[in-house]
Amino acid sequence: MRSRVKLTQPRLIVAFLLSLGTLGCGSVSEQFLGTRIPDDCNGAWSVCSTTVGCILGETSYVEGRFPGTNQFVVKLFEPSTVTVSFLLSETSGAGTQTVINFYEASCSSRVRVPVTGKTFLGESQQQGYVTRSADLTSVGDHLIEVESDARTRYDLKVDVLPLRLQSNATGP
Repeated sequence: MRSRVKLTQPRLIVAFLLSLGTLGCGSVSEQFLGTRIPDDCNGAWSVCSTTVGCILGETSYVEGRFPGTNQFVVKLFEPSTVTVSFLLSETSGAGTQTVINFYEASCSSRVRVPVTGKTFLGESQQQGYVTRSADLTSVGDHLIEVESDARTRYDLKVDVLPLRLQSNATGP
């Protein structure tokens, strides 16, 4: 009988220590969003011959639901990589496709990034979130459109990394 207790004690200790390690980490949503605050997107920003409800950046995020479309502005002060990230919840269907359109300033050109429904949902389940990026080279207001036929709620955030910092980070 004693030998069984000795065998289970290490397991209990390991389980207890692992549970202590996760206490301060917060929820998946808190980890994904950090200190960003929600933007209700109830403004009126003119970009590319349309009006959108919000400007997203490093300090804000939006909540939404697919199927549907969401549009917002990202301001760039120099050529940058813009990354759009989704944290999905309450998913009831992958849909067939999600498309992210990254427009240059004044909608002079577009980078279209399609993702199949299976990939969109699969990445979310595997990584906990989905991200897609595009390099935008013009300075100014950039329209970003997200459209999907998936059936899910999402938190969406944007990260901007100037191209000049990327070249410094990857080489001399």
